[in-house]
Amino acid sequence: MSVLDLAREEIRAMQPYSSARMEASGGQVLLNANESAWVPNGDDGLGCNRYPEPQPAALIHALATLYGMREDQVLVGRGSDEAIDLLVRAFCRAGQDAILIQPPTFGMYAVSARIQNAGVIEVPLVDDFTLDVDAVLAAVTSAVKLVFVCTPNNPTGQTVSRGQIERLARALTGRALLVVDEAYVEFADQGSVADLIDDHDNLAVLRTLSKAWALAGARIGCLLANGAVIALLRRIMAPYPLPLPCVAAALAVLSPQGQATAREHLAVVRAQRVVMREAMLKLPGVQAVLPSQANFLALRFDDAGAVYRRLLDAGIVVRDVRRYPNLGDALRITLGTPEENARVLAVLDGGAA
Repeated sequence: MSVLDLAREEIRAMQPYSSARMEASGGQVLLNANESAWVPNGDDGLGCNRYPEPQPAALIHALATLYGMREDQVLVGRGSDEAIDLLVRAFCRAGQDAILIQPPTFGMYAVSARIQNAGVIEVPLVDDFTLDVDAVLAAVTSAVKLVFVCTPNNPTGQTVSRGQIERLARALTGRALLVVDEAYVEFADQGSVADLIDDHDNLAVLRTLSKAWALAGARIGCLLANGAVIALLRRIMAPYPLPLPCVAAALAVLSPQGQATAREHLAVVRAQRVVMREAMLKLPGVQAVLPSQANFLALRFDDAGAVYRRLLDAGIVVRDVRRYPNLGDALRITLGTPEENARVLAVLDGGAA
């Protein structure tokens, strides 16, 4: 059974839209897309009068090199959110199919499913926020087409082991596509599982340049998967998802100099994670600081609401995660610069920022 047999039959059969840029091979007089022939003021050589490549070749090459993949295994889009949406639309029939998630976890999986009118099956993480593989597999019905696993998990920060991912991929072969969200993997001691894709055609991995690569504003994310899955999603993707300035920003970050800078900042965040966790554990009103392999820490407080308001009054915005399952007393605090982190500690310790 091919992994494509899990996808919607009507998506597999549809004739995809052929954009004007797909008809051009370069060096030609372009009169097929109703564009302007003149570049706008301030263009700086980008050529914004022309539509961009649907999948920019230079960026695909850079990402494939970065992640150790073949170019046909990479789909790039507007953050990993777009890849999540495409997966749900391609694999889940409205009113019939479902996804499976393990709350508390990233909210966009369920949002994308509900927009598609797909079901959402929840298998909560156990009390220490770790994954119960047996419980997940027991909950997979014939309706489940996508199983999302976030590692490191947002908003708790824990990881799922490589062995657990392999076990899930094997057990779900022919049953569901396993989608591993690695948005925060650069911050973790544990590496990516993308190298397992060649052995498991039902494994897909989400990556992003928004976190460790400091490009949240450019909205560049990608899906790494079997080439057939990538080709299927390209059929339903928007014709021109990536603006030229965003592609240029991504290529600059992925240059040797850009990568060196990003790794310097990554080392600072990882060091600050240790410092901040140790300091936060000693603060009044803090019940616990969850172990994290991401660029944030989730804290349990005696009165999380009061702490949130105190931080906000001091001009510091953190993430209120009390609405998440089993996190009714918690806040998630992103690790900023050492100076920003020091301000947070000062406020949490009862002082002024």
